[in-house]
Amino acid sequence: MSAETVSVSGWGRTAPTSARVVRPRTYEEAAEAVRGCGARGGIARGLGRAYGDAAQNAGGAVLDMTGLDRVRAVDAEAGTVVCDAGVSLHRLMQVLLPLGWFVPVTPGTRYVTVGGAIGADIHGKNHHVSGSFTRHVTALDLLTADGEVRTVRRGEPLFDATAGGMGLTGVVLRATVRLLPVETSLMSVDTERAADLDDLMARLAETDHRYRYSVAWIDLLARGRALGRSVLTRGEHAPLDALPDKARRDPLAFRPGTLPAPPAFVPEGLLGRTTVGLFNELWYRKAPRSRTGELQRLSTFFHPLDGVPHWNRIYGRGGFVQYQFVVGYGAEETLRRVVQRIAERRCPSFLAVLKRFGSADPGWLSFPVPGWTLALDIPAGLPGLGGFLDELDTEVAAAGGRVYLAKDARLRPELLDAMYPELGRFRALRAELDPEGVFTSDLARRLSL
Repeated sequence: MSAETVSVSGWGRTAPTSARVVRPRTYEEAAEAVRGCGARGGIARGLGRAYGDAAQNAGGAVLDMTGLDRVRAVDAEAGTVVCDAGVSLHRLMQVLLPLGWFVPVTPGTRYVTVGGAIGADIHGKNHHVSGSFTRHVTALDLLTADGEVRTVRRGEPLFDATAGGMGLTGVVLRATVRLLPVETSLMSVDTERAADLDDLMARLAETDHRYRYSVAWIDLLARGRALGRSVLTRGEHAPLDALPDKARRDPLAFRPGTLPAPPAFVPEGLLGRTTVGLFNELWYRKAPRSRTGELQRLSTFFHPLDGVPHWNRIYGRGGFVQYQFVVGYGAEETLRRVVQRIAERRCPSFLAVLKRFGSADPGWLSFPVPGWTLALDIPAGLPGLGGFLDELDTEVAAAGGRVYLAKDARLRPELLDAMYPELGRFRALRAELDPEGVFTSDLARRLSL
């Protein structure tokens, strides 16, 4: 088991802190690492795709779990997999697709670990149908602060605290996950433009039930009559009979492509209002007004940015903030006001998406609730950004909404109770399970979790 003191940051690269990074290779070494965390405690970390400070621990220990990366068992009849927490969704796709199975939920990157997927209770383009990741986890092995390894099952309070609990209940070592059957590794995709936000919301509300996957890229620089203009993309796993003859020879092939990485140094301000405005205009104009049944690779449909290694560098050394919130159905006016305020503020975001969430999952700190969720990337150096997002937080909280902790780097702690009504239960269970505060993080300290 190796260890070194290094600077650690989230994917947004906004607030790095130093920690002793420990790399266990076995369950026993993970337990040893937890026992040796010291006064500043420890937190598990996967592939570092949390945007903010959830997997950082200033002055303490960070357990890099990527060395625990074995796929332990696949039941190709029942459609389940048992794997270590450090296994990535990318690795699961490599193993499972040839067998006719796919991960039940994937976010915008496949380079997240199963442990991270549980800790953040990740969601994807199919939440309105499939819910979040932990809905498909039947059991997990959790290393708790007392050194025990507990098998935790759905429906138990510790499961609900761990699902979306940001790693603060313990270290996930292993999980059993239910899978989705597929006939091919291609997607059948429908694409259309929406002229403005109201047009987009109407299309989503009226037709989302027809698709397993649905998402809209939204132009947050557009104003006036074009406010919220969007490109709506929906898809289903393509059946075998939809493939051309050549593709049917290897229908479950998984060969994602890769482009060159951005340079280590990118000039500040590259993604300003002018460049992002030009990109948004071109992206909207090049999208088809309406196209159905286009066959796309899984990687193209789900993870287009994964083809660009270290794409977060394009924001420069100052990094970026990803802001994601959800407001419930019935709070559409709040969503409109927020979109209008972002457009008036001229926030240069070319990675902005709007989706609909379905039923909430039982995780006490799980982010999705039924409603509309908007996610956007903003250069961290934008003048006045902190105060502006604070104002949006207040408006979201007043509407009964919440922000996503896995992407947060700056939320005020006084809003957390309003956003997450089960926070009291979470804190009480943590206090009972981990009275010495063995598991902690920069996020936990900042928000008093």
